[in-house]
Amino acid sequence: MLRASGSESGADVVMNLLHRQKPHEEARAASVPRGVRVYAVGDIHGRLDLLTTLLHQIETDAAERPGPANYLVYLGDYVDRGHWSRQVIELLLRPPLPGFGAVFLRGNHEQAMLDFLENPASGQHWLRFGGRETLASYGIRIPPTERPDPALLEATSRALASALPPAHAAFLRHTRMSLTIGDYFFAHAGVRPSVPLSRQSPDDLLWIRDEFLKCDDDFGKIVVHGHTIAELPVIRANRIGIDTGAYATGHLTCLALEGEERRFIGT
Repeated sequence: MLRASGSESGADVVMNLLHRQKPHEEARAASVPRGVRVYAVGDIHGRLDLLTTLLHQIETDAAERPGPANYLVYLGDYVDRGHWSRQVIELLLRPPLPGFGAVFLRGNHEQAMLDFLENPASGQHWLRFGGRETLASYGIRIPPTERPDPALLEATSRALASALPPAHAAFLRHTRMSLTIGDYFFAHAGVRPSVPLSRQSPDDLLWIRDEFLKCDDDFGKIVVHGHTIAELPVIRANRIGIDTGAYATGHLTCLALEGEERRFIGT
């Protein structure tokens, strides 16, 4: 977990550590349109406390740099693992920060939650990687069995459908798979190499790992993603990863983009 000491801010700690990376790890030059500032937020995973803190930091950062139009781009994984998934969605449903627009991408954990509502048998997988915590945030608790039987999964799926406010269900279903702003392409997990960005499959945008992470190809734009945890933001020539494992580390990361500038803000 990264901690700031003295007068050094969390963002300063991240930036100082990033400066130690080797030059070949730097992403190539890229920019967002003039007059636009983007704040991309990494995987939240039910950490309402960290999200509240980060949004305050973002609001302060924007106030210190007046002028551009500000946009929040959330990279998905709002639910699971942390204890406040319901509360995170409630916060995200509120109007954005004053003067901000907001775009919500879908993560694989939102997809798993939606799948469970449609196909209870898929809960065998979902419950193992955070679904239990999400259910508990909606007041639903199930026995701590390793493999719930089909009847229990059916009953739990019905209970979640009943407990899920309509606005929460609509939020989950209307999340986007990807977004392009200037020279950047935003997706939860990444992209499949050799496939045009406009033709990426939802499964790859939500779930891909090794084929994307180990690829040095130019994807046509810098891909900004979460999904794969690293101690620090990962900067490569073709991608920037900002999942710093908030649910376990207490470190939720935001990438701020303005013109050709890149900055990191973190809890």
